[in-house]
Amino acid sequence: MNQSHPAQIRIPATYIRGGTSKGVFFNLADLPEPAQQPGSSRDAMLLRVIGSPDPYGKQTDGMGGATSSTSKTVIVSPSQRPGHDVDYLFGQVSIDQPFVDWSGNCGNLSAAVGPFAIAQGMLPCERIPENGVIEVRIWQANIGKTIINRVPITMGRVQETGDFELDGVTFPAAEIAVDFIDPADDEGSAMFPTGHLVDSLEVPGVGRLNATLINAGIPTIFLNAAELGYSGCELQDDINGSSEALKRFETIRAHGAIKMGLISELAEAESRQHTPKVAFVGPAANYTASSGKAVDDQSIDLVVRALSMGKLHHAMMGTAAVAIGTAAAIPGTLVNTAAGGGERDQVVFGHPSGTLKVGAEAALVDGEWQVTKASMSRSARVLMEGWVRIPGETL
Repeated sequence: MNQSHPAQIRIPATYIRGGTSKGVFFNLADLPEPAQQPGSSRDAMLLRVIGSPDPYGKQTDGMGGATSSTSKTVIVSPSQRPGHDVDYLFGQVSIDQPFVDWSGNCGNLSAAVGPFAIAQGMLPCERIPENGVIEVRIWQANIGKTIINRVPITMGRVQETGDFELDGVTFPAAEIAVDFIDPADDEGSAMFPTGHLVDSLEVPGVGRLNATLINAGIPTIFLNAAELGYSGCELQDDINGSSEALKRFETIRAHGAIKMGLISELAEAESRQHTPKVAFVGPAANYTASSGKAVDDQSIDLVVRALSMGKLHHAMMGTAAVAIGTAAAIPGTLVNTAAGGGERDQVVFGHPSGTLKVGAEAALVDGEWQVTKASMSRSARVLMEGWVRIPGETL
């Protein structure tokens, strides 16, 4: 063997679909020692596992799928936080740039954390029923929030197969209820960082836009579809096929991030691709989803389209769904207005792949809106397990 090229090293890993995303899951204890702590070694390992940075934008030499939904990594460990079972850390890997974004959570993969933790033996055996449902309390380390998975168990093992259908996922699976507790994000201190339910966002080259800026689930900039010249019924190719449209959304995102207090200079947005998200909303309308499924305006409250990592998402990010549910529960936001206004504790919205229902419990406390919980149903399934390999010189 050529000693100048060290052999590959093997790292135990599990490839899991969670919601409409999929990613590589690791047990913290299984990581090479240099990668067990945050820093450049861990980032280098995850970049190589996923196949980034890839100037071709394909991630051919790694486990990534070259989309924001598939360029993801998760690290799970027994919790150091009282009242929680496991700690969950999410890394969004850039496709064409050499960095891992740790600034937010992945709501879709959150549904897979409980099943993974159970399979890894992180919960006491006496807690796991022979048949039934187990509640797994998860500490989301990126944003410092609690997530609860209610995982179905059959014959003492996680049940993955079932009849639950999730738009944006091809095959049915077992339903996992996911609760996001006190979902307002820590960054920006308040759920509405500017103190307003609707702001006027001035974007050079674009104009003045009405915007709801919210920290819930993930920092999100909500816009009116009509002000952008859209209906809110657009599919991926309608947006992603236009470099001009994508550039405009990125400009809006950068200026919105400054207004939310997430960055201080526009250039910082380039290295913070995961947050904030940008979404646009419109009133309920008839449209045909990407699968060919007809969405009836009578079956939904509003339409929402969201961008992730610079592209329109094929369905809806789980964290953005939390933001949608939260904003919909608060009268006066753009999301609530698009849904018809008034008080509501759940909303059904149309997205490019179909529809999704999300609930939220909101209350006005001492003049500030607070949301105690946002809930939705997801599913998760192990796709592959064993080891990933990376060249020895990576670490």
